[in-house]
Amino acid sequence: MSAADARRYRDPTAPVDTRVRDLLSRMTLREKVGQLNQRMYGWDAYRRTPDGGFELTDALYAETDRFEGLGALYGLQRADAWSGVDHTNGPGAEDGAALAELVQRHVVERSRLGIPALFVEEVPHGHMALDGTVLPVNLAVGATWDPGLYERAAAHAAAELRSRGGHVALVSALDIARDPRWGRTEECFGEDPYLAARFTEAVVRGMQGPPAEYFAADKAPVVLKHFAGQGATVGGRNSAESELGPRELHEIHLPAARAGVRAGAAAVMAAYNEVDGMPCSGNRELLTELLRERWGFEGLVMADGLAVDRLARITGDKMSAGALALGAGVDLSLWDEGFTHLEEAVERGLVSEEALDTAVARVLRLKFRLGLFDQRDGTVPFPAQGRELSTAVARGAVTLLRNDGGILPLTASVSRVAVLGPQSATAAHQSGDYTAPQRPGTGASLLDGLRRLAPPGLDIRHAPGCALTGDDLSGIPEAVAAAAASDLAVLVLGGSSARTPGTQFDANGAARTVVSEMTCGEGVDLAGLRLGTAQNALLEAVVATGTPTAVVLVQGRPHVVPAAGAAALLTAWYPGPWGGDALAEVLLGLAEPVGRLPVSVPRSAAQLPVYYNHKDTEYGGYADEDAEPLYPFGHGLSYTSFAYGPPRLSGHTVEADITNTGERQGRSVAQLYLRRLRTPVWPRTLELCGFRAVDLAPGETRTVAFPLGAELPGRGTVVEFRVAQSARAALAAVPTQSFTAPDETPL
Repeated sequence: MSAADARRYRDPTAPVDTRVRDLLSRMTLREKVGQLNQRMYGWDAYRRTPDGGFELTDALYAETDRFEGLGALYGLQRADAWSGVDHTNGPGAEDGAALAELVQRHVVERSRLGIPALFVEEVPHGHMALDGTVLPVNLAVGATWDPGLYERAAAHAAAELRSRGGHVALVSALDIARDPRWGRTEECFGEDPYLAARFTEAVVRGMQGPPAEYFAADKAPVVLKHFAGQGATVGGRNSAESELGPRELHEIHLPAARAGVRAGAAAVMAAYNEVDGMPCSGNRELLTELLRERWGFEGLVMADGLAVDRLARITGDKMSAGALALGAGVDLSLWDEGFTHLEEAVERGLVSEEALDTAVARVLRLKFRLGLFDQRDGTVPFPAQGRELSTAVARGAVTLLRNDGGILPLTASVSRVAVLGPQSATAAHQSGDYTAPQRPGTGASLLDGLRRLAPPGLDIRHAPGCALTGDDLSGIPEAVAAAAASDLAVLVLGGSSARTPGTQFDANGAARTVVSEMTCGEGVDLAGLRLGTAQNALLEAVVATGTPTAVVLVQGRPHVVPAAGAAALLTAWYPGPWGGDALAEVLLGLAEPVGRLPVSVPRSAAQLPVYYNHKDTEYGGYADEDAEPLYPFGHGLSYTSFAYGPPRLSGHTVEADITNTGERQGRSVAQLYLRRLRTPVWPRTLELCGFRAVDLAPGETRTVAFPLGAELPGRGTVVEFRVAQSARAALAAVPTQSFTAPDETPL
């Protein structure tokens, strides 16, 4: 055994912390700084060779020479319009692992101490790579109200990532949707902190598995983003200022992060926004005093792309910006220049070497936990059944908002169906932002699903009617004719987050200009929430035929549609490539609509905000419009009906009887809301604090129980609980008897 092999950090039997200390003691200041830099776009590290293989670029050589190694590499497998990577030049499922091995071997060889790199990948709704399974967006996930289903989907995404040699997953989870004009609303689980917390726990459990010293070969450490308060952006404008007081921050925007930390999340990403005037990446009160000292978080903090350099507006130059971020608690930069100057910053006394060592130790610890030093990062087989999981989530997200006259599901009396609208025959706009190019033939539109699943003899006619954007009305007459000749019109409208190769991008990947049919996504914010001119004209024309019309919305935010007109209204959010199959199953009655709204749907953008958990004040209306949302948080109809009995409070458990009063099997999502009657501070109208899905046969009654734990209010607070099918129904529901929290109840 050589002297190098005898070093403790190379001993796989030694405790992780021992190995970290030993390696850190051997590193130069320059090598330490290199471990905290994540400078490259991963797609610039390689290129295809004429024989179909890969070769490394001069850019990668220069980057590894700069710090005698590489701390982390972002987006080696990323494919999209921004990176320019597609199936002609990028790694697929069959050769992604070989590319990762080629790059890693180079990194280790360039490092004096043989330190491998972390490969960091985007996993917003599945691994953002060629051949990766695309899942429905987070807003659709939130609509399922089923964290267990999402946990299974997240586990699959982690296995795909690791099968291709990736290590770390960047996962949107912490943003709360408070203004649907924001283009990144699709990345939120919803408007409620409790709901978001449960899904954040699910993604951590699914991707990372149970806490352990080492990650399993098919599990990936999660970077939860964005910490914190990014969903409070003023005016729904991306990266705008946020106006957050401490109570609003802690009650609405931090519970999901707190839940993720408790579940064992390996890392969080500091957000772009500021909190009380200090950007998150330079906010020591947030990243150190709260996250580490009060919450006990021991993981890694990564800055969002180029966020450290933005701090130069405060410090005066990028070197001091890097020092500010490191001192605040950022461990790993993303594309910034500021962290490249940390060696000089230490020498000038702008930041201590002790602070630098602390950050480096966190990066190294994650590498040891992944087994990168022990060749434990051997890839796992690419997992199967991705399509089935994606479709299952899409199915669970379909939400029936209106069903006048019970026109859905389709009955035997319907023999002719007109499938209309710009979203009716394409799967290209069913996936959200951060989606890799799909191979031709991937996915199923609603038209595809209906044609495949419809009973024999059902005549299905199709006309798109118009495009997603623009005011071209020339296709409407054909759609009107098809609707008039049918027993039912299914009109599929909505938006798109699809980025085309013509999109112009900012340096951090956000869309700079809106092109083609893009109406949502990062950098694509709206002042209003109505559908485009042509889509509204198509809706009015089809409804005017008198043919019963079911409108299906495929969207990344709650768009506003006229309350009158269509007999039925469903939303699928962005259901992923196979969402058309899920929608067809629901329309045909092969599956029940089980989705529930994770956000309130406004009547117009003029009445924003409309989230349900506003402060319990004299919430007056407007002289010219109702102030209440068109559809409330938690709302969703079934093909059957349910009756809720009065809730009962027994000790620390709330119970309620639920009966299926209809003629079909169905699922109801019982929602437990807390209403504070007397508190030390002004309360919110309602607060979700539990939910349970219950499947019932016709006439069946079951008791749903909600054990109360952390949901109990602070000591001395007087509250009541309500069990209902939506936030609006909860306000009218019979409450439990009032409950006074005992003195020993934790705050």
